[in-house]
Amino acid sequence: MNASRCRVLIVDDSAVVRQMLTEILSGDPAIEVVGAAADPLLAREKIKRLNPDVITLDVEMPRMDGLAFLENLMRLHPLPVVMISSLTERGADATLQALSLGAVDFVSKPRLDVARGLQDYAEEIIAKVKAAAHARVRPLARTSAPAVALSSSAPAPALRFRTTDRLIAIGASAGGTEALRVVLEQMPADAPAIVMTQHIPAGFSHAFAERLDRHSAMAVREAGDGEAILPGHAYLPPGGKHLRVIRDGARWRCRIDDGPAVNRHKPAVDVLFRSVAANAGANAIGAILTGMGDDGARGLLEIAQAGAPTLVQDEASSVVWGMPGSAVRLGAAREIVPLERIATRLLELTNSAH
Repeated sequence: MNASRCRVLIVDDSAVVRQMLTEILSGDPAIEVVGAAADPLLAREKIKRLNPDVITLDVEMPRMDGLAFLENLMRLHPLPVVMISSLTERGADATLQALSLGAVDFVSKPRLDVARGLQDYAEEIIAKVKAAAHARVRPLARTSAPAVALSSSAPAPALRFRTTDRLIAIGASAGGTEALRVVLEQMPADAPAIVMTQHIPAGFSHAFAERLDRHSAMAVREAGDGEAILPGHAYLPPGGKHLRVIRDGARWRCRIDDGPAVNRHKPAVDVLFRSVAANAGANAIGAILTGMGDDGARGLLEIAQAGAPTLVQDEASSVVWGMPGSAVRLGAAREIVPLERIATRLLELTNSAH
């Protein structure tokens, strides 16, 4: 990124959205909107001419598929991209695919009264564009396109488990939809139970859970209130609600919490982690993956103080090293692990945990 201001190119077929995003982003002294384009064909020329640091890109555009444009961009001229997506089922699927193609993050826009809705998200839009400017963007390899389903011949870790009385808790944000997929793809069907929180809008959670389920030998689902937490299963909070773990005799159950946002997030990683520290204690393992901000750092510290192993994703493999870095600075992380090693390390810690 340029030393002065973050240079942003806005790509959206809606003139109203282009104007609103320009006003919102230009209102921050650290951001300069260098141009806007109504479709990817125009955007391609402006990228060459204006050399932006960050692109905001509409997921659904009528004149050219935004995903096809993104895929070509990440192969030929990788740049940090923040997707602007609609809160619809189709928009959710397209956004998750965009993240798998290398987009850093996304902002959802409402279906009605877009101008006012975007203004309500002004702070989030500015923060995500700034974070994207510092994100690690890698060229897209052809083999990294999302698979439709987990191959039955895919190798699984050879580790086995002596007991099932373990609970893995994972938190993530920006870049986390793909990081969680990488971790869950490496987990065997008999892995210990996993509870997760990923910062994601309510309308996207169901599609996200389904996508993870397709990529994992574990059963991945949105958690139901009071549902028993079982080995071989991974649980996500349903849209716009916190997930907590409660103890019910000798077992754990999911508690769905519709309380206020924590650290400006709902679901919040800290809510999950603190419940895990209180109810699973030393039987837990806590992990923070890539993400913006500091949500989860204090909760991970509580997990560590309860006697459980803790780890975070390393900076080199993180899209944004905000949440993991905050946990390290707080002294909450006992290990720093590259993304491709996290699943194996979680399984090793599961076997060695007392």
